Amino acid sequence: MQRVKFLTPLTSAALLLVLLLTLLRHYAIHKESPTTPSELSTSFYANTCPDFPKIARSVIRSEVANDSRSSASILKLHFRDCFAQGCDGSLLPQVGKEQGDGRSTKGLKIINNIKRAVETSCPETVSCADILALSARESVIALGGPSWTVEFGRRDNPSSTSVAAAVDAIPSPNLTATQLIESFQKRGLSKRDLVALSGGHSIGQAQCSTFSARLFNGTAGDSIDPALKSRLEKTCPPTAPNRLNNLDPSPTTFDNLYFRAVQANQSLLFSDQQLLQSDLAGFVKEFADNQKAFFIAFANAMIKIGKLSPLTGGHGEIRASC
Repeated sequence: MQRVKFLTPLTSAALLLVLLLTLLRHYAIHKESPTTPSELSTSFYANTCPDFPKIARSVIRSEVANDSRSSASILKLHFRDCFAQGCDGSLLPQVGKEQGDGRSTKGLKIINNIKRAVETSCPETVSCADILALSARESVIALGGPSWTVEFGRRDNPSSTSVAAAVDAIPSPNLTATQLIESFQKRGLSKRDLVALSGGHSIGQAQCSTFSARLFNGTAGDSIDPALKSRLEKTCPPTAPNRLNNLDPSPTTFDNLYFRAVQANQSLLFSDQQLLQSDLAGFVKEFADNQKAFFIAFANAMIKIGKLSPLTGGHGEIRASC
């Protein structure tokens, strides 16, 4: 007669532990899905398109040499794309289709120039999202700013984000310090990241409409320099909302003069001047006194920006045109 073996309490506990570990392992594998930034890599195109960085760098340098404002256009485009719904190139298809965003249109033309050159070298390989991420870095370097590590492997989102939706997603130039902090923290960015990334306003220009409320309506808690306000009232009458003004004293050089302007209450944007509020002011002083510290903080923050919800692995697509 065959004996029936019963599991001892110890054996049952061991089997339960094995089952639990198996479930946890399955969950961990599921969490490491193709949509996580862990699949981004600096060597992603090492075999499939090794000349990609060199091609992008060449186009960027040429464009910036012809028009230094190109750097700000590309940096802003990358920032908007990532803040909207992640670094997936979803903003690009809509840029140029909507009025009032000429600078983003300019940036898109450059991205498409790079895309065409890359497609000639390695067709259907490099995503527009990756091109935009690398171009942002090369644009900053071209004007004397810092470098940072850019990992690749992003894929393009088949769905597009409207320019209006992207504008709604990014921090408004009229936000207070508290609102800015909340907006950045929702995306895993610290107060230090917030101040460092604001230093991107070291280059480029802003339309009068983005700060006209400070001039004619008055904004609670504002501390604009009276001399600057008087000058801007003359150069930015209500009849010229699209007129451009430099964001900082050296708009064609990526440096820390922006933070010195903030300290002197000479920022164009209300949101920039808000960096003197709360405990953000300490970072402003640090970066105003030490350009190297600013460059390091900006580079670290840009690495974080580039990892905001990318599509990787089998998700998304590689567009033929951005």
